Amino acid sequence: MRYQATVFETLLKELPRHRFDRLVAHHNSDYRTRRLSSWGHLIAMIYGQLSGAMSLRDLETSLNSHGNLHYHLGTGPVRRSTLADANASRDPALFEEVFCLLLRRLQGQLRRSLKRDMQALGDAIRLLDATLLPLPTNRASWAGCWQKTTGAKAHVVYDPDIDTPVHFTVQPGRINDIIEGKKIPLEAGATYVFDRAYVDFAWWAAMAGKGCHFVTRLKTSSRYEVIEKRPAKGENILCDQTIQLSQRLARSRRNPYQGLLREVIVRDDQGRKLRLVTNLLAAPASKVAALYKTRWQIELFFKWIKQNLRIKRFLGVNLNAVRIQVTTAMIAFILIRLAKEKAPSQISMQSLTRLMRANLTHRKPWAKLFEPPPDPHSYRLQTNQISWSF
Repeated sequence: MRYQATVFETLLKELPRHRFDRLVAHHNSDYRTRRLSSWGHLIAMIYGQLSGAMSLRDLETSLNSHGNLHYHLGTGPVRRSTLADANASRDPALFEEVFCLLLRRLQGQLRRSLKRDMQALGDAIRLLDATLLPLPTNRASWAGCWQKTTGAKAHVVYDPDIDTPVHFTVQPGRINDIIEGKKIPLEAGATYVFDRAYVDFAWWAAMAGKGCHFVTRLKTSSRYEVIEKRPAKGENILCDQTIQLSQRLARSRRNPYQGLLREVIVRDDQGRKLRLVTNLLAAPASKVAALYKTRWQIELFFKWIKQNLRIKRFLGVNLNAVRIQVTTAMIAFILIRLAKEKAPSQISMQSLTRLMRANLTHRKPWAKLFEPPPDPHSYRLQTNQISWSF
C-alpha cells in the first residue's frame, strides 16, 4: 500500500533536508551531540508551536505518542531534559538561518504568483516595531524591566506587501527600541514606517544617506522652523508644511540631520491629531497618511502570532531558550504562510492554522484537508447479499 504522509510531514517538505544539513555543518551544531540532533530539535520545536504544547512535558508526551511517525520525520523519541538542555545551549543562529531560507522560498513563490520583482526595492515598505514578551520575574532577571514588566522584546521588520516579517531580533526588555533599530540592515530605496520610539536624528541621516525614506511621528519636545506652508489636500489632512529641524540639539552638539523634512498633521478615525514627519517631500499628503496607517498591520501580526503560536508562555526562561522559541514561532509562521499559497483563496490564516492543528498527525492528502466532511446521511451500507423484492 502506498504510504500517505501526514499533514505535518507535508508542511515540512518546504524545508529541504539537504539544505538544512549544510547549515548544520556550517555552524557545527551537532558537534558532540549524542541524543538530540539539530534536525530533531527543530522538528520538536516546530511541532510544539503547531500543536500548542504548553510545557516541555506536554511536548514530550504528545510527540512520543506518535512513535510511528519518527522514522518518516527523520527523528527519534524526545526527552524533556534533553530538549531543555538543547534550548539552553544550542546556538539559535542555526534556526535564524532556517527562517531566512524559508523566507527566500516564500518570496520566490510570491514572485512567480504575483509576477512582481521582489528585488525592486524602490517601492518596498518596511514596518518597524517591537513587542514585549513577558517572563517570570523571579527566573528571568537577565531581561530587566520595561514599564514595570519583566520580559524580552522581539524587534521585527515587517513587509506589509507579503504579510510576513523579513527580519527580527530578540533582546532583553530593558534595551531601548532605537538601539536595536540602528542595527537593522537598511534596504536602499525602501520606505520605513515606525513610531516615536525610533526618533534618532543621526539614524535618520544614515537612512537618508542610503536613499531610504521614512514616515514617523515627531516628539513634542523637538524644535523646528517652518520653511513653507503647503495646501492641506486630502481627507482628514489638517496641515501640510515643510520644516527644518533645529541646527543644534544642545549648546555643544550639532544636529546630524540637516535636510528638510515635511510635517503632515492628520486626524485619525478616533478623532485624534497625529503629527507625522517624513522626508517624502514630493508625495501627496494623503499618501504619507496612508503609509503611517499601514503600521497597524504589524500590530495585527503581533496579535495573531501571540494568539495562534506559543510565544506568550515559554518552555525555557534563559535568553538562549527564548530566542530559539521565538525563532521557531517565526519559522512556523512562514510554513503556514507557504501552506496558504496552496490553500483555497477564501481561507484565512487563522482558519488554516486551526485546521492544520486539528489534523497535524492525520494521514491525509493536502487537497483533502479543505474538503467538507462527508454527509453521514448519504452513506449506505453495501453488502454482497441478494436483495429480494416482492
